[in-house]
Amino acid sequence: MSRTEFIITTAIVLFIAYCLGWFSNWLVHRFTRVSSADVNELEKMAQDLHEAEETRDQAITYLQQREAELTNQLSQTEAELTAAMEGLRDARHETEDLRSMLEQSRQG
Repeated sequence: MSRTEFIITTAIVLFIAYCLGWFSNWLVHRFTRVSSADVNELEKMAQDLHEAEETRDQAITYLQQREAELTNQLSQTEAELTAAMEGLRDARHETEDLRSMLEQSRQG
């Protein structure tokens, strides 16, 4: 084999190796490529997820506000109940005192 034949053979082998590499790269990208429908579906899913997160955040904020309102209302109701119970207790004591005085006036 002469030097020229060796160079030509080596060039052909390298060219075939290059073509095989390019073809295998094309095949890999062909099978792993994401289609535009998949990309659109992923974008829609991302948008839906974002909207769901916003809705969740709004719901959490609403629940926190509602909880604060109900806690405030409960505190006010408990304060009113305490005041009513104290008033009732005072009224009972006054009633007992009046009964005692009435009993004493009847006896004396």
